[in-house]
Amino acid sequence: MTIAPRLSSERAVGGDLAHAFKAALASAAVAFGLFFFLVGIRTEVGATGALVFWTRWNELALLVAAAFVGGFARDLIARRLPADAAAALLPDWWPTAAATAIRFLGPALLAFALAVPIVFYHERYILDLGILALTYVMLGWGLNIVVGLAGLLDLGYVAFYAVGAYSYALLSTTFGLSFWVCLPVAGILAAFWGVLLGFPVLRLKGDYLAIVTLAFGEIIRLVILNWQSMTGGPNGITGIPRPTFFGLPFSADADGFAATLGLDFSATHRIVFLFYLILALALLTNWVTIRLRRLPIGRAWEALREDEIACRSLGINTTTTKLTAFATGAMFGGFAGAFFATRQGFISPESFSFQESALVLAIVVLGGMGSQIGVALAAVIMIGGFELFRGLDQYRMLVFGLAMVAIMVWRPRGLVGNRTPSIFLKQATRISSDLVKEGHG
Repeated sequence: MTIAPRLSSERAVGGDLAHAFKAALASAAVAFGLFFFLVGIRTEVGATGALVFWTRWNELALLVAAAFVGGFARDLIARRLPADAAAALLPDWWPTAAATAIRFLGPALLAFALAVPIVFYHERYILDLGILALTYVMLGWGLNIVVGLAGLLDLGYVAFYAVGAYSYALLSTTFGLSFWVCLPVAGILAAFWGVLLGFPVLRLKGDYLAIVTLAFGEIIRLVILNWQSMTGGPNGITGIPRPTFFGLPFSADADGFAATLGLDFSATHRIVFLFYLILALALLTNWVTIRLRRLPIGRAWEALREDEIACRSLGINTTTTKLTAFATGAMFGGFAGAFFATRQGFISPESFSFQESALVLAIVVLGGMGSQIGVALAAVIMIGGFELFRGLDQYRMLVFGLAMVAIMVWRPRGLVGNRTPSIFLKQATRISSDLVKEGHG
Protein backbone atom coordinates (compact mmCIF):
# COMPACT_ATOMS: atom_id res chain seq x y z
CA MET A 1 0.00 0.00 0.00
CA THR A 2 2.87 2.39 0.74
CA ILE A 3 5.26 1.18 -1.94
CA ALA A 4 3.96 3.45 -4.70
CA PRO A 5 4.12 6.73 -2.69
CA ARG A 6 7.58 5.78 -1.42
CA LEU A 7 8.83 5.09 -4.95
CA SER A 8 7.30 8.33 -6.13
CA SER A 9 9.04 10.22 -3.33
CA GLU A 10 12.37 8.51 -4.06
CA ARG A 11 12.05 9.34 -7.75
CA ALA A 12 11.29 12.97 -6.89
CA VAL A 13 14.36 13.14 -4.66
CA GLY A 14 16.48 11.47 -7.32
CA GLY A 15 15.20 13.89 -9.95
CA ASP A 16 15.97 16.87 -7.73
CA LEU A 17 19.49 15.58 -7.08
CA ALA A 18 20.10 14.98 -10.78
CA HIS A 19 18.85 18.45 -11.69
CA ALA A 20 20.93 20.04 -8.93
CA PHE A 21 24.00 18.11 -10.14
CA LYS A 22 23.51 19.40 -13.68
CA ALA A 23 23.07 22.97 -12.42
CA ALA A 24 26.22 22.60 -10.30
CA LEU A 25 28.20 21.38 -13.33
CA ALA A 26 26.98 24.38 -15.33
CA SER A 27 27.99 26.75 -12.53
CA ALA A 28 31.42 25.12 -12.29
CA ALA A 29 31.91 25.37 -16.06
CA VAL A 30 31.01 29.07 -16.06
CA ALA A 31 33.34 29.68 -13.10
CA PHE A 32 36.18 27.87 -14.87
CA GLY A 33 35.70 29.96 -18.00
CA LEU A 34 35.59 33.23 -16.05
CA PHE A 35 38.44 32.57 -13.63
CA PHE A 36 40.86 30.73 -15.93
CA PHE A 37 42.52 33.92 -17.18
CA LEU A 38 41.63 36.08 -14.18
CA VAL A 39 42.97 33.75 -11.47
CA GLY A 40 44.54 30.68 -13.04
CA ILE A 41 47.03 32.60 -15.19
CA ARG A 42 48.58 35.88 -14.08
CA THR A 43 50.62 38.10 -16.39
CA GLU A 44 52.77 41.12 -15.62
CA VAL A 45 55.45 43.17 -17.29
CA GLY A 46 58.84 42.00 -16.05
CA ALA A 47 61.92 44.03 -15.23
CA THR A 48 63.22 43.72 -18.81
CA GLY A 49 59.93 44.80 -20.33
CA ALA A 50 58.99 41.28 -21.41
CA LEU A 51 55.66 39.72 -20.45
CA VAL A 52 56.00 37.12 -17.71
CA PHE A 53 53.27 34.86 -16.37
CA TRP A 54 52.73 32.24 -13.72
CA THR A 55 49.92 29.82 -12.88
CA ARG A 56 47.74 29.40 -9.79
CA TRP A 57 45.90 26.15 -10.38
CA ASN A 58 45.16 25.55 -6.69
CA GLU A 59 43.27 28.84 -6.34
CA LEU A 60 41.42 28.14 -9.59
CA ALA A 61 40.40 24.67 -8.39
CA LEU A 62 39.08 26.08 -5.11
CA LEU A 63 36.96 28.67 -6.91
CA VAL A 64 35.51 26.11 -9.32
CA ALA A 65 34.75 23.75 -6.41
CA ALA A 66 33.07 26.56 -4.50
CA ALA A 67 30.94 27.37 -7.55
CA PHE A 68 29.98 23.69 -7.88
CA VAL A 69 28.96 23.36 -4.23
CA GLY A 70 27.12 26.68 -4.26
CA GLY A 71 25.23 25.85 -7.46
CA PHE A 72 24.27 22.41 -6.14
CA ALA A 73 23.02 23.74 -2.80
CA ARG A 74 21.15 26.65 -4.34
CA ASP A 75 19.31 24.55 -6.93
CA LEU A 76 18.47 21.82 -4.42
CA ILE A 77 17.15 24.27 -1.85
CA ALA A 78 15.16 26.18 -4.46
CA ARG A 79 13.52 23.00 -5.76
CA ARG A 80 12.81 21.36 -2.40
CA LEU A 81 11.49 24.35 -0.53
CA PRO A 82 8.24 26.06 -1.52
CA ALA A 83 8.39 29.59 -2.84
CA ASP A 84 6.91 31.07 0.34
CA ALA A 85 9.01 28.98 2.76
CA ALA A 86 11.14 31.93 3.83
CA ALA A 87 8.08 34.10 4.42
CA ALA A 88 6.45 31.36 6.49
CA LEU A 89 9.40 31.31 8.89
CA LEU A 90 9.02 35.01 9.68
CA PRO A 91 6.66 36.12 12.47
CA ASP A 92 3.42 37.94 11.65
CA TRP A 93 4.72 41.27 12.94
CA TRP A 94 7.79 41.23 10.68
CA PRO A 95 6.29 43.08 7.62
CA THR A 96 5.02 45.93 9.77
CA ALA A 97 8.29 46.16 11.69
CA ALA A 98 10.32 46.14 8.47
CA ALA A 99 8.19 48.90 6.93
CA THR A 100 8.54 51.00 10.09
CA ALA A 101 12.31 50.46 10.16
CA ILE A 102 12.66 51.54 6.52
CA ARG A 103 10.56 54.64 7.20
CA PHE A 104 12.86 55.73 10.05
CA LEU A 105 16.07 54.55 8.39
CA GLY A 106 16.41 57.67 6.27
CA PRO A 107 16.22 60.17 9.16
CA ALA A 108 18.58 57.97 11.20
CA LEU A 109 21.16 57.92 8.41
CA LEU A 110 20.84 61.68 7.99
CA ALA A 111 21.37 62.27 11.70
CA PHE A 112 24.42 60.00 11.64
CA ALA A 113 25.84 61.82 8.61
CA LEU A 114 25.43 65.19 10.32
CA ALA A 115 27.24 63.88 13.41
CA VAL A 116 30.16 62.23 11.58
CA PRO A 117 32.41 65.35 11.41
CA ILE A 118 31.78 66.01 15.10
CA VAL A 119 32.35 62.48 16.34
CA PHE A 120 35.29 61.73 14.03
CA TYR A 121 36.82 65.20 13.88
CA HIS A 122 40.35 63.88 14.48
CA GLU A 123 39.94 60.85 12.18
CA ARG A 124 41.01 62.15 8.77
CA TYR A 125 40.67 58.73 7.16
CA ILE A 126 37.01 58.35 8.20
CA LEU A 127 36.17 61.88 7.03
CA ASP A 128 37.75 61.25 3.62
CA LEU A 129 35.92 57.94 3.35
CA GLY A 130 32.65 59.65 4.25
CA ILE A 131 33.20 62.29 1.54
CA LEU A 132 33.88 59.55 -1.01
CA ALA A 133 30.77 57.60 0.01
CA LEU A 134 28.56 60.70 -0.19
CA THR A 135 29.95 61.48 -3.65
CA TYR A 136 28.82 58.07 -4.86
CA VAL A 137 25.49 58.49 -3.09
CA MET A 138 24.94 61.65 -5.13
CA LEU A 139 26.05 59.93 -8.34
CA GLY A 140 23.75 57.00 -7.57
CA TRP A 141 20.77 59.28 -7.00
CA GLY A 142 21.52 61.09 -10.26
CA LEU A 143 21.73 57.89 -12.28
CA ASN A 144 18.65 56.57 -10.47
CA ILE A 145 16.60 59.18 -12.35
CA VAL A 146 17.66 57.68 -15.69
CA VAL A 147 17.76 54.00 -14.79
CA GLY A 148 15.45 53.64 -11.80
CA LEU A 149 12.68 56.06 -12.69
CA ALA A 150 12.75 56.32 -16.49
CA GLY A 151 13.99 52.77 -17.10
CA LEU A 152 16.73 53.84 -19.55
CA LEU A 153 20.03 51.96 -19.36
CA ASP A 154 23.04 54.29 -19.21
CA LEU A 155 26.54 52.76 -19.19
CA GLY A 156 28.28 56.07 -19.90
CA TYR A 157 27.20 58.10 -16.88
CA VAL A 158 30.83 58.82 -16.01
CA ALA A 159 30.93 61.10 -19.07
CA PHE A 160 28.74 63.69 -17.30
CA TYR A 161 30.88 63.31 -14.20
CA ALA A 162 33.90 64.15 -16.35
CA VAL A 163 32.16 67.09 -18.06
CA GLY A 164 31.35 68.65 -14.70
CA ALA A 165 34.87 68.14 -13.37
CA TYR A 166 36.65 69.53 -16.43
CA SER A 167 34.17 72.39 -16.78
CA TYR A 168 34.94 73.61 -13.29
CA ALA A 169 38.67 72.98 -13.65
CA LEU A 170 38.97 74.90 -16.92
CA LEU A 171 36.72 77.79 -15.91
CA SER A 172 38.38 78.26 -12.54
CA THR A 173 41.99 78.00 -13.74
CA THR A 174 41.48 80.00 -16.96
CA PHE A 175 39.10 82.76 -15.90
CA GLY A 176 39.57 82.69 -12.13
CA LEU A 177 35.90 82.00 -11.41
CA SER A 178 34.91 80.75 -7.97
CA PHE A 179 33.46 77.34 -7.18
CA TRP A 180 30.01 78.77 -6.48
CA VAL A 181 29.87 80.40 -9.92
CA CYS A 182 31.21 77.37 -11.76
CA LEU A 183 28.99 74.84 -9.97
CA PRO A 184 25.73 75.71 -11.79
CA VAL A 185 27.63 76.17 -15.06
CA ALA A 186 29.09 72.68 -14.73
CA GLY A 187 25.61 71.26 -14.15
CA ILE A 188 24.17 73.11 -17.14
CA LEU A 189 26.95 71.93 -19.45
CA ALA A 190 26.53 68.34 -18.25
CA ALA A 191 22.76 68.58 -18.83
CA PHE A 192 23.44 69.86 -22.36
CA TRP A 193 25.56 66.81 -23.09
CA GLY A 194 22.83 64.68 -21.57
CA VAL A 195 20.39 66.05 -24.14
CA LEU A 196 22.91 65.38 -26.93
CA LEU A 197 23.16 61.77 -25.75
CA GLY A 198 19.39 61.51 -25.48
CA PHE A 199 18.68 62.26 -29.15
CA PRO A 200 20.59 59.28 -30.65
CA VAL A 201 19.05 56.78 -28.22
CA LEU A 202 15.41 57.83 -28.48
CA ARG A 203 14.45 54.73 -30.47
CA LEU A 204 16.98 52.34 -28.98
CA LYS A 205 16.36 49.66 -26.38
CA GLY A 206 18.23 46.87 -24.65
CA ASP A 207 21.68 46.02 -25.98
CA TYR A 208 21.72 48.85 -28.54
CA LEU A 209 21.04 51.43 -25.82
CA ALA A 210 23.79 49.95 -23.67
CA ILE A 211 26.29 50.02 -26.56
CA VAL A 212 25.57 53.63 -27.50
CA THR A 213 25.79 54.95 -23.94
CA LEU A 214 28.96 52.94 -23.32
CA ALA A 215 30.47 54.35 -26.51
CA PHE A 216 29.50 57.88 -25.48
CA GLY A 217 31.33 57.53 -22.19
CA GLU A 218 34.45 56.20 -23.93
CA ILE A 219 34.31 58.98 -26.56
CA ILE A 220 34.30 61.65 -23.87
CA ARG A 221 37.23 60.00 -22.09
CA LEU A 222 39.25 59.69 -25.32
CA VAL A 223 38.55 63.31 -26.24
CA ILE A 224 39.78 64.41 -22.83
CA LEU A 225 42.83 62.18 -23.19
CA ASN A 226 43.84 63.40 -26.65
CA TRP A 227 42.83 67.09 -26.62
CA GLN A 228 46.00 68.09 -24.83
CA SER A 229 45.86 71.81 -25.66
CA MET A 230 42.53 72.10 -23.84
CA THR A 231 42.45 69.38 -21.16
CA GLY A 232 46.13 68.70 -20.60
CA GLY A 233 45.75 65.18 -21.98
CA PRO A 234 47.11 62.41 -19.76
CA ASN A 235 48.84 64.99 -17.55
CA GLY A 236 45.48 66.34 -16.39
CA ILE A 237 44.83 69.73 -14.82
CA THR A 238 46.56 70.83 -11.62
CA GLY A 239 46.16 73.78 -9.30
CA ILE A 240 42.36 73.67 -9.25
CA PRO A 241 41.12 76.26 -6.69
CA ARG A 242 39.56 75.07 -3.47
CA PRO A 243 36.10 76.25 -2.40
CA THR A 244 35.78 79.03 0.16
CA PHE A 245 33.34 79.64 2.99
CA PHE A 246 31.56 82.83 1.87
CA GLY A 247 34.82 84.16 0.50
CA LEU A 248 36.96 82.99 3.43
CA PRO A 249 39.73 80.60 2.31
CA PHE A 250 40.73 77.71 4.53
CA SER A 251 44.31 78.92 4.93
CA ALA A 252 46.56 80.05 7.77
CA ASP A 253 46.60 83.65 6.53
CA ALA A 254 45.20 86.57 8.46
CA ASP A 255 42.15 86.70 6.17
CA GLY A 256 41.53 82.96 6.40
CA PHE A 257 38.56 81.13 7.89
CA ALA A 258 40.21 80.31 11.21
CA ALA A 259 41.71 83.78 11.81
CA THR A 260 38.48 85.56 10.91
CA LEU A 261 36.44 83.48 13.35
CA GLY A 262 39.13 83.54 16.04
CA LEU A 263 39.90 79.82 15.82
CA ASP A 264 43.17 77.96 15.83
CA PHE A 265 44.11 77.01 12.29
CA SER A 266 43.55 73.36 11.41
CA ALA A 267 43.63 71.61 8.05
CA THR A 268 40.61 69.59 9.22
CA HIS A 269 38.39 72.67 8.84
CA ARG A 270 38.49 72.33 5.06
CA ILE A 271 37.78 68.59 5.21
CA VAL A 272 34.75 69.15 7.46
CA PHE A 273 33.51 71.89 5.12
CA LEU A 274 33.88 69.58 2.11
CA PHE A 275 31.98 66.87 3.99
CA TYR A 276 29.02 69.13 4.68
CA LEU A 277 29.20 70.54 1.15
CA ILE A 278 28.85 67.15 -0.55
CA LEU A 279 26.18 66.21 2.01
CA ALA A 280 24.21 69.34 1.04
CA LEU A 281 24.60 68.58 -2.67
CA ALA A 282 23.48 64.98 -2.14
CA LEU A 283 20.45 66.08 -0.12
CA LEU A 284 19.61 68.60 -2.85
CA THR A 285 19.71 65.78 -5.40
CA ASN A 286 17.44 63.66 -3.21
CA TRP A 287 14.98 66.49 -2.58
CA VAL A 288 14.71 67.44 -6.25
CA THR A 289 14.26 63.80 -7.26
CA ILE A 290 11.47 63.24 -4.75
CA ARG A 291 9.72 66.44 -5.84
CA LEU A 292 10.03 65.55 -9.53
CA ARG A 293 8.58 62.09 -8.92
CA ARG A 294 5.35 63.67 -7.72
CA LEU A 295 5.10 66.05 -10.67
CA PRO A 296 3.67 65.06 -14.07
CA ILE A 297 7.18 64.65 -15.51
CA GLY A 298 8.11 62.20 -12.77
CA ARG A 299 4.96 60.16 -13.31
CA ALA A 300 5.73 60.20 -17.04
CA TRP A 301 9.19 58.76 -16.30
CA GLU A 302 7.67 55.91 -14.33
CA ALA A 303 5.03 55.29 -17.01
CA LEU A 304 7.81 55.13 -19.60
CA ARG A 305 9.69 52.63 -17.46
CA GLU A 306 6.68 50.33 -17.10
CA ASP A 307 5.46 50.32 -20.71
CA GLU A 308 6.50 52.73 -23.46
CA ILE A 309 3.64 51.73 -25.76
CA ALA A 310 1.03 52.34 -23.06
CA CYS A 311 2.81 55.59 -22.25
CA ARG A 312 2.39 56.79 -25.83
CA SER A 313 -1.26 55.69 -25.88
CA LEU A 314 -1.89 58.05 -22.97
CA GLY A 315 -0.64 60.99 -25.04
CA ILE A 316 2.71 61.36 -23.26
CA ASN A 317 5.51 62.74 -25.40
CA THR A 318 8.14 60.04 -24.94
CA THR A 319 10.81 62.12 -26.70
CA THR A 320 10.56 64.92 -24.18
CA THR A 321 10.29 62.44 -21.33
CA LYS A 322 13.52 60.66 -22.26
CA LEU A 323 15.43 63.88 -22.89
CA THR A 324 14.41 65.37 -19.54
CA ALA A 325 15.48 62.18 -17.77
CA PHE A 326 18.91 62.21 -19.40
CA ALA A 327 19.35 65.94 -18.84
CA THR A 328 18.32 65.88 -15.18
CA GLY A 329 20.46 62.89 -14.32
CA ALA A 330 23.42 64.38 -16.20
CA MET A 331 23.06 67.69 -14.36
CA PHE A 332 23.55 66.06 -10.97
CA GLY A 333 26.48 64.10 -12.39
CA GLY A 334 28.00 67.43 -13.42
CA PHE A 335 27.51 68.83 -9.92
CA ALA A 336 29.29 65.81 -8.46
CA GLY A 337 32.10 66.19 -11.00
CA ALA A 338 32.66 69.83 -10.05
CA PHE A 339 32.85 68.85 -6.40
CA PHE A 340 35.30 66.06 -7.22
CA ALA A 341 37.57 68.51 -9.03
CA THR A 342 37.61 71.06 -6.20
CA ARG A 343 38.13 68.37 -3.60
CA GLN A 344 41.05 66.73 -5.40
CA GLY A 345 42.69 69.86 -6.78
CA PHE A 346 43.84 67.70 -9.69
CA ILE A 347 41.97 65.69 -12.32
CA SER A 348 43.07 63.38 -15.12
CA PRO A 349 41.34 61.02 -17.59
CA GLU A 350 42.17 58.01 -15.39
CA SER A 351 39.52 59.16 -12.90
CA PHE A 352 36.71 58.79 -15.45
CA SER A 353 37.01 55.26 -16.79
CA PHE A 354 34.20 52.81 -17.51
CA GLN A 355 34.73 51.23 -14.09
CA GLU A 356 33.23 54.33 -12.50
CA SER A 357 30.08 54.01 -14.61
CA ALA A 358 29.85 50.31 -13.76
CA LEU A 359 30.25 51.03 -10.06
CA VAL A 360 27.52 53.68 -10.02
CA LEU A 361 25.19 51.46 -12.04
CA ALA A 362 25.85 48.58 -9.63
CA ILE A 363 24.95 50.87 -6.73
CA VAL A 364 21.61 51.72 -8.35
CA VAL A 365 20.75 48.12 -9.25
CA LEU A 366 21.81 46.57 -5.96
CA GLY A 367 20.19 49.28 -3.90
CA GLY A 368 16.88 48.90 -5.70
CA MET A 369 15.99 50.79 -8.86
CA GLY A 370 13.77 53.73 -7.99
CA SER A 371 14.52 53.53 -4.25
CA GLN A 372 16.35 56.52 -2.82
CA ILE A 373 17.16 54.93 0.54
CA GLY A 374 18.24 51.71 -1.17
CA VAL A 375 20.74 53.55 -3.39
CA ALA A 376 22.18 55.37 -0.37
CA LEU A 377 22.59 52.09 1.55
CA ALA A 378 24.21 50.38 -1.43
CA ALA A 379 26.67 53.25 -1.92
CA VAL A 380 27.72 53.22 1.73
CA ILE A 381 28.04 49.42 1.81
CA MET A 382 29.96 49.14 -1.45
CA ILE A 383 32.38 52.01 -0.83
CA GLY A 384 32.91 50.87 2.75
CA GLY A 385 33.30 47.29 1.53
CA PHE A 386 36.05 48.32 -0.86
CA GLU A 387 37.98 49.79 2.05
CA LEU A 388 37.23 46.85 4.33
CA PHE A 389 38.76 44.37 1.86
CA ARG A 390 41.60 46.61 0.69
CA GLY A 391 44.15 44.29 2.29
CA LEU A 392 43.04 41.40 0.07
CA ASP A 393 44.74 43.00 -2.95
CA GLN A 394 43.55 41.29 -6.17
CA TYR A 395 40.99 39.16 -4.30
CA ARG A 396 39.07 42.26 -3.26
CA MET A 397 37.19 42.42 -6.56
CA LEU A 398 36.42 38.70 -6.28
CA VAL A 399 34.83 39.16 -2.86
CA PHE A 400 32.92 42.14 -4.20
CA GLY A 401 31.64 40.10 -7.15
CA LEU A 402 30.53 37.23 -4.92
CA ALA A 403 28.62 39.66 -2.73
CA MET A 404 26.86 41.09 -5.80
CA VAL A 405 25.89 37.61 -6.99
CA ALA A 406 24.53 36.74 -3.54
CA ILE A 407 22.40 39.87 -3.46
CA MET A 408 21.08 39.24 -6.97
CA VAL A 409 20.14 35.67 -6.00
CA TRP A 410 18.40 36.42 -2.71
CA ARG A 411 17.36 40.03 -3.33
CA PRO A 412 16.82 40.28 -7.10
CA ARG A 413 15.03 43.62 -6.76
CA GLY A 414 17.78 45.16 -4.64
CA LEU A 415 18.30 45.85 -0.97
CA VAL A 416 15.12 47.93 -0.86
CA GLY A 417 13.04 46.43 -3.63
CA ASN A 418 9.80 48.17 -2.79
CA ARG A 419 9.00 51.80 -2.22
CA THR A 420 5.94 53.93 -1.59
CA PRO A 421 4.02 55.06 -4.69
CA SER A 422 4.87 58.49 -6.02
CA ILE A 423 1.24 59.58 -5.72
CA PHE A 424 -1.82 57.79 -4.47
CA LEU A 425 -5.37 58.48 -3.34
CA LYS A 426 -5.66 58.87 0.42
CA GLN A 427 -9.35 58.03 0.24
CA ALA A 428 -11.08 55.64 -2.12
CA THR A 429 -13.11 57.37 -4.82
CA ARG A 430 -16.79 56.50 -4.70
CA ILE A 431 -18.59 55.91 -8.01
CA SER A 432 -22.32 56.09 -8.32
CA SER A 433 -24.06 52.83 -9.15
CA ASP A 434 -25.81 54.58 -12.03
CA LEU A 435 -22.48 54.85 -13.84
CA VAL A 436 -21.65 51.14 -13.68
CA LYS A 437 -24.99 49.58 -14.58
CA GLU A 438 -25.00 47.27 -17.52
CA GLY A 439 -25.48 49.23 -20.72
CA HIS A 440 -24.67 52.60 -19.08
CA GLY A 441 -20.83 52.71 -19.23
